[in-house]
Amino acid sequence: MITTKQTLARVALALLAVGGVISTLVWAGPLDPPSGAVSSTYKTLSEVEPRIALSSTNTPGDTDSLYKITQPGSYYLTGNITAILGKHGIEIAASGVTIDLNGFDLVGSTAFPDYDGIRTAASSLTNITIRNGSVRNWGGDGIDLGSNAARSGSIERVRASNNAGIGIRAGHACTLTDCSALLNAGNGFNTGDLCTLLNCCAHYNDDYGIRTGSNCTILNCSAKSSGLAGFVIDDGSTLSNCSSTTNSGAGFIIEWSSTLTNCSSYSNSSTGFDVGFACNLSNCSAYANLQSGFYASAACTLTNCTSIANSANGIYANGGSSVIDCTVSTNFADGIVCDWGCIVRGNTCSDNGNGGVNANIHATGSDNRIESNNCINADRGIDVDSAGNIIIKNTCSGNATNWDVVAGNTILVVQGSSAGAVLGNTGGTAPGSTDPNANFTY
Repeated sequence: MITTKQTLARVALALLAVGGVISTLVWAGPLDPPSGAVSSTYKTLSEVEPRIALSSTNTPGDTDSLYKITQPGSYYLTGNITAILGKHGIEIAASGVTIDLNGFDLVGSTAFPDYDGIRTAASSLTNITIRNGSVRNWGGDGIDLGSNAARSGSIERVRASNNAGIGIRAGHACTLTDCSALLNAGNGFNTGDLCTLLNCCAHYNDDYGIRTGSNCTILNCSAKSSGLAGFVIDDGSTLSNCSSTTNSGAGFIIEWSSTLTNCSSYSNSSTGFDVGFACNLSNCSAYANLQSGFYASAACTLTNCTSIANSANGIYANGGSSVIDCTVSTNFADGIVCDWGCIVRGNTCSDNGNGGVNANIHATGSDNRIESNNCINADRGIDVDSAGNIIIKNTCSGNATNWDVVAGNTILVVQGSSAGAVLGNTGGTAPGSTDPNANFTY
């Protein structure tokens, strides 16, 4: 039997439950929508993807192109492009264009000559960017932003291979970053003036690996197995941390007033570094090239460079050049050749002249200062052909002829005195002269 107390308790519990529901409804807020028009919270397609897809609808081609861009804007690929006879892949006829290849591939055909994967279709366009994809097998260039003198462009993370022309051609003041050019029938890269190449590689191209205009900056780039020279760089440029390997011509051909730092040239079929007037090279190395390691035109400076096992001279320095603190060893002809008016100082030269009667240091002209070098194990240690040079503080040892110097030069050679064993803090014998400028045979 249910008592009165039990009945009252059940009623109280029911009232509490109803009160909780009412309280929840109150805190949930009003059910009526606010006044005014209701706006969508979803984004439109143009807001989600504000760029323009390259398509026959958005960017229809013309008589010589599959797609043609005629307005500034940001464009992107939605799939691969395959060549059609008589048409370039993408033509650009407006400035201020960015194309994201979106990882897709532009595939041409070398059976269609002179047609490019991507090209400018008007002269002097500016601010064009191409990124993220590959361009291959076109009958012309992979990318051509240079023939019509495009300026201030950017090409990023693009691979150009097996094209019948140049892999990537850029105009003036362009930047190329993280790009590669492989197996193209022309140059791998070809740029105008004031360009920057960063982290780019050019391998197995039929002409030059990397060819630039003047006042360019080339950083962390490589050229390998080109049909001609690896790098051909015009006046006033800067190269750093670049390598040139097994090219059929010179490793580097550098024009006037350029600077090279930490660059290497290995096993090229011509000179390792062929540099023009007033160039500056530091911490560069030339190894096993089939001609000289370094050929420096007048007024050049080579500092802390290494030239080893090249098939001609280690370093050839023309008038007014300086060769300082370099290591030159086992080159087939002379180690260091200086023409006239050069400073050759602080170098370590050994075992040069494997090809016959050659010298560790060979001065062919006058007004050279040959100072503080160590020359060992060659046919000639220091060989001076003309009068009017100063030769001081050098040391020679183990050469077939340590000194071969014609009359009329400023030189004092002293046979160094050999000391007995020295153990502790004192001992030994004076080297043989008190003249601070004396040269020593030891």
